[in-house]
Parts: sequence; structure tokens; C-alpha cells
Amino acid sequence: MEEQKLKRTIGPFSALALVMGTVIGGGVFFKTASVVGATHSVSLTLLAWIVAGILTICGGLTVAELGAAIPETGGSVQYMRHTYGPLSGFLLGWAEMLIYVPANMAALSIIFGTQVVVLLHLSVAMTVPIAIVVVMFITGLNILGAKVGGAVQSTTLIFKLIPIFVIVVVGLLIPGHVDVTFIPIQPTDNTNMLTAFSGGLLATMFAYEGWINIGDIAGEMKHPKKDIPKAVVFGLTFIMIIYVLVNWIFLKNMPIAAIAGNTNTAAEVAGKLFGDFGGKLVTIGILVSVFGTINGYTMTGARIPYALANNNLLPFSQHFKKLNRASAPYVASLFILTIAIIMILLGSFDILTDMLVFVMWIFNCLLFLALFVLRKKEPDLDRPYKVLWYPIVPIIAIVGGLFIVITTVINQTGLAMVGLGITLLGIPVYYLHQYLIKK
Repeated sequence: MEEQKLKRTIGPFSALALVMGTVIGGGVFFKTASVVGATHSVSLTLLAWIVAGILTICGGLTVAELGAAIPETGGSVQYMRHTYGPLSGFLLGWAEMLIYVPANMAALSIIFGTQVVVLLHLSVAMTVPIAIVVVMFITGLNILGAKVGGAVQSTTLIFKLIPIFVIVVVGLLIPGHVDVTFIPIQPTDNTNMLTAFSGGLLATMFAYEGWINIGDIAGEMKHPKKDIPKAVVFGLTFIMIIYVLVNWIFLKNMPIAAIAGNTNTAAEVAGKLFGDFGGKLVTIGILVSVFGTINGYTMTGARIPYALANNNLLPFSQHFKKLNRASAPYVASLFILTIAIIMILLGSFDILTDMLVFVMWIFNCLLFLALFVLRKKEPDLDRPYKVLWYPIVPIIAIVGGLFIVITTVINQTGLAMVGLGITLLGIPVYYLHQYLIKK
């Protein structure tokens, strides 16, 4: 029987759409409430978005070199495996398939359900059922194949940029409703400045999550060595500019006290700028944006257990690597969907997002370090793209990542321990599986 293989159907625009479409979603509209709630400062809020953007761009530039040199399906899992050995790759894939991808899908589906309830004036009890229906529907689309998932991603990217463009243009032209002051820089509620800024930075990092997933579909890209670096660099730079502008408009139209903890900030600002009907249209655009982001995680996420199974690293690998007639890893997709539904039933938006950011930035730091390891260990490795301003850029990425990890352990110890516990549980699973396949 001929081995099933993924088809190379994804071009440069779909790759760029995947980066921008996966990153731009719920975070820019709904994490502002958490950022402001942590910083209680206009200047610290904007600074958090800018610093997070710079760290993400440095991380993107760094990992882009790995992606171009190791253009394999599974992305960062394969980079870890290539650099540190099979256990490290397995643990990253384990954390991604059990925490990162389903937590993203669940958190964004909860936001989608929340906004539908507000828009249609439904009962709050409908939030969870709507969230489950949308994540099931999107998974169904992606089981039809990467071509369908890529088309959905490209289409929603175009539509999701409309509300952002409208908010930015109109928000910059129309005078604000609040007198914004950048001084004093410290929080207005007398919180410790380091605590306030680190909390705000952690919250903003979720809004930038998703860029690294471009490597997960390298095996389905037509020209991965050229398209991965371009998609990451151009996509993230544009995203940072968008995020800072959007948050500036939020801050100049609503007082800090009204934004902190208010997940309806985007809808309320849209109402101030465009009136009730216009505000509803913008909210619909935001829903499309969130839909596209869920699609991006669904599309890339299923390739993680598929890649692990292809290396026979998972229990029941023979099932996880199965492809349907559309060359989609349908068993892996249904597995990720099941975990996402459980998280929707058990979790909340902020808890899910903070945990996934913490866990993934541990691995991000190891990926940034992998650049130095491979430069020394494999100097002759084909590198179609090399990170700009080496070694300054990867060092900035590492320092920023360590700051996020350490401050989360200090300020949210319980959450950090849960994330670490789930991740480390993969170690006995890995060795037990290796023992069984050798027996």
C-alpha cells in the first residue's frame, strides 16, 4: 500500500494569511481589558503592546531561520527534535496538542459565543453551546482538506481587516472622548510598576500568539524555504502597527476604569465611533476575525499529532497519522476538537490564554537557543534565510521570553504549576510508549 502524503497546495499569500489571520483575532479586541486591568496606565498599556510586538518580531526572525533550514511538517516540534533529540520534540508537541492549540480554540470560541450573545441579545446560557457549535463547524471545514482550510483563512483575513481598518481610520480622524495623558508612567492604582507591566505584557502576548504555527504546515507549502521567513517578518511587523493603533483608539475613547475588565470594549468604542447600527456591523466583522483565528489554529493544530505519529512517538500513532481522501489528518483533528470542547466546558478566557502563553514561551526560549546550538553544531546546514542582526535579535528574544516565564511563575504560581504539570506528564508517556514499541 502506497504511503499517504500531504499535498503541497499552500502558496505565499496563504502563508502570509495564515500568520496574520491566526494572530489577528480575539486578542487585539478582547485582551485590552486584561492589559489595562493589569497596568492601570495609558503609557504602560501602549508600552506593553509595543514591547510584546518587538519581542514577537525578534522571536519570529529567529525561528524563521529554523523554519527555512528545517522545512518539515510539524514546525517547531521538528526544530526541537532536530536540535535536542526526540524527547524534546515530543514534549513540545505534547504541550501543543494538549494545551496550546485546544486552549486557543476554546478561549476564542468562548469569546465568539460571548459576542454572539451580546449582538443578538440572547441568554448568557447560550455562550457555551454557541462556542461548541462553532469549533465543531470549523473542524468539519478543515477535515475537507488544507485547500478548504487555506481558502477560509484567506477569505476571513480580508474580511477581518475591514473592521480594524475602519476603526483605525475613523478613530484617528475623529476627536476622542477622553483626555489621554502619558504621565505619570506608573499605574494609577499604586500597584508595583514591575508587577503591573509584567501582567500587561503577559496579557498582550496572547494577542501575538499564532505566528509560530506557520511551520506546522511547511510540508504542505509550495516553497517553504522562501515563504516562511517572508510571512513571519512582514506579517508580524504589520500586526504590531495595527495593535498599537487600535489600542490607542480604545484608550482615547474610553477611560481606563471603563476598559479594565470590560471584554465589550471593542463593541462599545465602535458604538461611540459609528453609532448603534455601525457598532453592530463592526462587531460582526470582529466575529469574522475570531472565526478566522479559530480556523488558523484548527488547521495547523491537527498537523502536530500527525507529525508526532509519523515518527511513531504517540500512543495509537497508526490512527493519528491517518489521512482522509482530502489528505487531511481527520483523527488528529477530532482529537484536538475533543480537548477543545472539554476546555470550553471547564475553562475561562483569561485562565486558558495565560496558561498557554506561559507554557509555550518556555519552549519558545528553547527554540531561540536552538539557533545558537545549530549554528555551532551544524555550520554547514543549508540556511536559505539567516536571522537579521545576529546575535542581537535572538538574544533579545531569549531575554524577553525568560522575563515572561519568570514573572508568571512569581505572579501566577498555581497557573504555572498546572501548565508545567501537564507538560511534564508527557515524559512518562513518552518512555512508556518507547518501551512498548520495543517490547
